[in-house]
Amino acid sequence: MRDAYHEELDSIGDGLVEMARLVGSAIGRATTAMLDSDLKLAENVIEADQRVDELQHELEARAIALLARQQPVATDLRIVVTSLRMSADLERSGDLAQHVAKLARLRYPDRAVPSDLHATILEMGQLAQRLMAKAAEVIITKDVDLALQLEQDDDEMDLLHRTLFQHLMDDRWKHGIETAVDVTLLGRYYERFADHAVSVAKRVVYLVTGEHADELQADAQPEIQAVPGAESA
Repeated sequence: MRDAYHEELDSIGDGLVEMARLVGSAIGRATTAMLDSDLKLAENVIEADQRVDELQHELEARAIALLARQQPVATDLRIVVTSLRMSADLERSGDLAQHVAKLARLRYPDRAVPSDLHATILEMGQLAQRLMAKAAEVIITKDVDLALQLEQDDDEMDLLHRTLFQHLMDDRWKHGIETAVDVTLLGRYYERFADHAVSVAKRVVYLVTGEHADELQADAQPEIQAVPGAESA
């Protein structure tokens, strides 16, 4: 019975990894569909999100069944509850990738992104995919140090997000209001996708340590030593 129980716990983790890999692939393909105005690829991304939703429902059903039958406590209970929260982050990530693909479909055969912003959007899409790949690795390895690195990696996405707004606020912007709205939405989709990847990693930290990532990072900050004589300066 215990072997079957732990196999069910492992299957929940496997489902999370599959979800992370699917949504990571989705954001990459949605970015390609956006920049290349590829309608078929956009449709594929939109349709594929159904599998992510199905995985979340399957994971929830397994988790609820475990809670009902096994009544887990301590670490096992933390695994089940945290996994449910991670699945919600991953499902939302899939929705965001789908939003990018839907915008590509909406503007077809035109492109929503002007040529002078292609490089920035491409970089945001690639970074989002890398962050989710790292989140999947964190789920597999339970590597707390790697999980904590994701928040630092996310700083790069925040910088790219600000770069988009600098273009939008520039007096030389010549692409009109509709394109400005599209670019604003895209920036938000990528920024939120990255936030969900970071959230997944933080939840793994809690799963492993029982402490929240922010608390661990605060504990790791070096104490500032007082300089002798500073009080009298």
